[in-house]
Amino acid sequence: MTATEVFNARLRSVPPGSLYLVAALPALWLIFAVATGQGGADPVKTLELGFGRWALKLIIAVLAITPLRRFAGVNLIRWRRPLGVMASVYVLLHLASWLVLDMGLLWQQALGDIVKRPYITLGMIAAALMLPLALTSNDASLRRLGGQRWRRLHRLTYPVALLAAIHFVLQGKVWMADAVIYLVIVGALLAFRAGIVAKRI
Repeated sequence: MTATEVFNARLRSVPPGSLYLVAALPALWLIFAVATGQGGADPVKTLELGFGRWALKLIIAVLAITPLRRFAGVNLIRWRRPLGVMASVYVLLHLASWLVLDMGLLWQQALGDIVKRPYITLGMIAAALMLPLALTSNDASLRRLGGQRWRRLHRLTYPVALLAAIHFVLQGKVWMADAVIYLVIVGALLAFRAGIVAKRI
């Protein structure tokens, strides 16, 4: 067996559900850090940015599954659902930290920011597009929608990833190299996907 085949065989012995616990650890650490006074000068922004950054990382991980299988032979398909679900959880935490802790549930002010600030507008669109993905990430929805309709719906992952990456770049008041790197990675993964579609036409 090749090293890749051995790696894939070992992965098959790991329950995909364990990824939910692993992916929750960064959120628990962020909450612990803020609760113990390690959240920096602006603990709310630390939570908000931390949750958002991890949401984007997990979305990128979902997009990377197909290229990894095609080019490296690494099969992570069983991990796609938990990665997607946990990305949605982090988006919810990011949104809640902004709405509850930052905006103080001042709905009128929050709506005003959504309209006036392009990066918030894009982030809200991305969050709205993720909602049907989160709600249908289960076997019952797959059976109800049918495989073809379910796959078409879950192509929303692509605009979500692009909007989230742009949102991350635009929200920074100062230059953040990692935000640009994430945008480049998302662009490359979407270009890979577009190349696959073009070959099928």
